[in-house]
Amino acid sequence: MVSEGQDRLNFDAFMRRVKKGARIQSQNQLAGALGIHRSAVTQAKRRDSVPRQWAYRIAEAFELDAHWLLTGQSDPVALAEDELVWVPWVEARLSAGGGSFETGSDPKGAFPFRREELQGLGPGASMVMMQVSGDSMEPGIRAGDTVMIDRSRTAVVAGGIYAVGIDDTIMVKRLEKRPGQLALISDNRAYETILIDAGAAAVRILGRVVQLQRRI
Repeated sequence: MVSEGQDRLNFDAFMRRVKKGARIQSQNQLAGALGIHRSAVTQAKRRDSVPRQWAYRIAEAFELDAHWLLTGQSDPVALAEDELVWVPWVEARLSAGGGSFETGSDPKGAFPFRREELQGLGPGASMVMMQVSGDSMEPGIRAGDTVMIDRSRTAVVAGGIYAVGIDDTIMVKRLEKRPGQLALISDNRAYETILIDAGAAAVRILGRVVQLQRRI
């Protein structure tokens, strides 16, 4: 079962730090800096919950400390040793449609998670974050979502959602073993199930999807 990440970042606290560090003074300016519609900021304020990806985008754009934007604490190294696990965000884009050839695996950043957030999901050292493209896994996983993948979980559990590499293509699908075959199943019924010979050398199960972060 995929767990959807629950961002606990208080909107008003986040906005105060953004105003101080980026000189962004209004919700309209914040929406413009993030490249999103003003209504998304209004919704975040109403829920009093900010997607952690916003902090990374603002930090990158204005050369700020993402950890400070997320927590208000200015010593992330000391905190990371005791409380934080930094999960790398890799450049590869998972495809929930026909596949993606952007398969570079160099980290382009990292998401901080408190250790208790990862409890029950898997070992932090085996986790990576990737962004999904395509609509074949909607409504559960949408284009633009960022998923956490546990690379230590490659054994197929029927119905589990996995990142799968086929040649140079990476996809995210539900997997199911069938006699002599591996079925790659889309949640969106507009897409047909892909059947691959079991044990095909070109197929690599990269890990199981255990959580998603949704940008609104």
